[in-house]
Amino acid sequence: MENVNYGNGEEQGIQVGEKPYPTVMQAIHLVVLYIFIQALVDFPLALIDLYKDTEYLYHPIKKVVLGVGSVVFVLWYGFRKTGNPVRDVFPMRKFSLWLLPLLFLFFLGVQQWLTVINSGVEKVIPTPPWFWELFSKIFDNDFGFWGAFMKVVVIAPVVEELIFRGVIMHGLMRNYRAGTAIFYSGLLFALFHLNPWQFPATFMLGLLLGWLMIRTHSILLCIAGHAINNLLVLLTITYQEEIAASFLSSLTIAGMLAASAVLAGAALALMIILNRKQPKQNT
Repeated sequence: MENVNYGNGEEQGIQVGEKPYPTVMQAIHLVVLYIFIQALVDFPLALIDLYKDTEYLYHPIKKVVLGVGSVVFVLWYGFRKTGNPVRDVFPMRKFSLWLLPLLFLFFLGVQQWLTVINSGVEKVIPTPPWFWELFSKIFDNDFGFWGAFMKVVVIAPVVEELIFRGVIMHGLMRNYRAGTAIFYSGLLFALFHLNPWQFPATFMLGLLLGWLMIRTHSILLCIAGHAINNLLVLLTITYQEEIAASFLSSLTIAGMLAASAVLAGAALALMIILNRKQPKQNT
């Protein structure tokens, strides 16, 4: 996959001495702003749930309706601060549709490694019961599987990628080297989830998505990769009893990791080869 030249401040019409938006500190401010607005939305509903024994806080329609306002505001604020066109902040370079099944196989292989990382962290720092109760409510709702699907597989990947691989990566790539930009965007992505027990795995996912953005210059592929990862998590949680009863449970951890590494590596190699055959585009 080809590298992308993100340009520099002078090419984007930024005055001498002024760094492109956002820098690391400005990206932190944007993430904190988003968390603060979400808290303002969720806190009153949490109080209602507490005193009236309801579950408005986890209602999927509520999350969509009330969440849209905060997301639109944060995206508008960040996008306006960049001072650049939509196509630059949210690049959508064309790609072969064959990349999508390969992307699925890649994240299928990666997912097993992320699961093992989460399990290792939990052995060192046991997850408290109250956290699992809150986490399970993301997937348990009146709309069943499809309610969780909308929240986890559709809404979350779109919103988070537009913010982290869109607005934030746009500025970081103009202020720092590619590796530094990937590191900071992945770190902020992991911190944003406010989940210390899944921080290492989420950080690794953020690194992979940041690398995917820089190599493909396509926010759509990042959204697809994020959605595939979340879909695999949702399917694993939904069908955990069936998975436990299948032949997969007979595999050793080492064997599973080895097979996953081969699968992810083969899919990645094919993606690189396929992408090199695509005609280069001016950006």
